[in-house]
Amino acid sequence: MSAAARVLALLAERGETLAVAESFTGGLVAAELTAVPGASRTFRGSVTAYATALKKDLLGVDGTLLAERGAVDPDVAAQMAAGVRRALGAGWGLATTGVAGPDPQDGAPVGTVFLAVSGPDGQEKVAALRLNGDRAEIRMESVRSVLELLFGELHDNARAQDTEQNGGT
Repeated sequence: MSAAARVLALLAERGETLAVAESFTGGLVAAELTAVPGASRTFRGSVTAYATALKKDLLGVDGTLLAERGAVDPDVAAQMAAGVRRALGAGWGLATTGVAGPDPQDGAPVGTVFLAVSGPDGQEKVAALRLNGDRAEIRMESVRSVLELLFGELHDNARAQDTEQNGGT
């Protein structure tokens, strides 16, 4: 089972939804999710905010943060994930921002990637990756990695809920 299929199955089982904000992956995460039959039960949609201004205007990323650090930044990724979750009315939000090449961007070398998850109870997880390979390889590995990041958060969240329901700590 693909990472996308596992994520969607877990979301469906829990009655939760997902939205995605993508920058350098240009819609590849959404494409991976919508390739899974039945994705519409849990996948709300996506925003491909390739231009930096769209990150601010559509996703609510802080303009000062973008001006000072650029779009390839862990805090930008976190704000993108939270912003798409709010904008599209989803329980969970995912975000990708990074540099696939061929040239560095905002002072960040090719292969610099930040992925983020924003959850319904204020959960936030950001992963920083340093990937090797060509443009296509960096983008595809980022898609796989962001879906695995979400799967891990969903799995951890489910374990925490089970513990609470059973009276444990």
